[in-house]
Amino acid sequence: MKLTNLLSFTSIIISILILWSLKEVIILFFASIVIAMALCTLTGKIRDFLHIPRWISLGITIISIILISSILIVIIIPQFTSEFQELINQIPSAASKLWELLINTFFDFAEIIYKDSIPDLADRSLLKNQLSIIPDGSTLASGVTDSITKLINLVSNVGIGILQLFFILSVGLMITLQPNSYKEVAILLVPSFYRRRARTILLTCGNALSSWMAGVVLSSICVAILASIGLYLLGIKLVIANALIAGLLNVIPNVGPTISTIFPLSVALLDAPWKSVAVLGLYIVIQNIESYVITPSIMQKQVKLLPGLTITAQFIFTILFGPIGLLLAIPMAVVIQVFVKEVIINDILEKHYFSNQR
Repeated sequence: MKLTNLLSFTSIIISILILWSLKEVIILFFASIVIAMALCTLTGKIRDFLHIPRWISLGITIISIILISSILIVIIIPQFTSEFQELINQIPSAASKLWELLINTFFDFAEIIYKDSIPDLADRSLLKNQLSIIPDGSTLASGVTDSITKLINLVSNVGIGILQLFFILSVGLMITLQPNSYKEVAILLVPSFYRRRARTILLTCGNALSSWMAGVVLSSICVAILASIGLYLLGIKLVIANALIAGLLNVIPNVGPTISTIFPLSVALLDAPWKSVAVLGLYIVIQNIESYVITPSIMQKQVKLLPGLTITAQFIFTILFGPIGLLLAIPMAVVIQVFVKEVIINDILEKHYFSNQR
């Protein structure tokens, strides 16, 4: 191996190790880029609609976000916080009641099937002792409580969380103020012969992220509205908390909607068992409406991600980056898919293939 090749290989390895050691900073920087893309998209929409300079539309965007956030903090957040705390407190009781309901259902079927041949099955207390290997309701409730506690402890470091949020917002705002300057810095890292093409690819990535974010926001709002209407008609308590949870967790495909179902099911189970079945049916209907009606109609220009690739991206990025990786798995998958399509497939594989055919 030549010395130049050895040095090149060594520099690549060192670069990979440095990037890996900075993976937490990189994921936060990517979150800042997502925030910047959201602000730039809103700014562009306002500028095109009102035909005003960009700095004025950016000011309107920031002021509007501050006003909406203030309204949420003053009006909705306190109600949501109290209801969410009540939801967390009700989950162990709901788990205990669910276990008791399952045990009683088991005994009812057992008595119907084995009543003639095994008359001792009527003695439920005796059979419950024989099923001691199965945890009772209190044990199950304790397990659920421990799981929730561990989940809360996962994000309990408030100081680091606030610092990370400040970093994401500040860097995102800086990128929003001068997006072209930061884009040109990234372009300079690319070889000169490929810079024109790199600008096109970055523009494609930006458009893909913008369409994804706009679609997700509108989809989440629709899910929250449908959930609130459905839960109100079913007479389920804590409608605001459950609806907001459904809308917020809708950002995380596959995992989010499943988790959001747990909370209204717990409330409904404590009220009446049949309501829990109705709530489950309601959420299944909402997710089907979101998947087959809302999303296709508002995300026509979105980069299409296959369900298998979506789940794989969530799994990989969660392992690599933790909870924030789960939140950013889909936008990262969108960007990666654009790069793979434009660089690897269009610029390397297809051009290389056709050049060999000449």
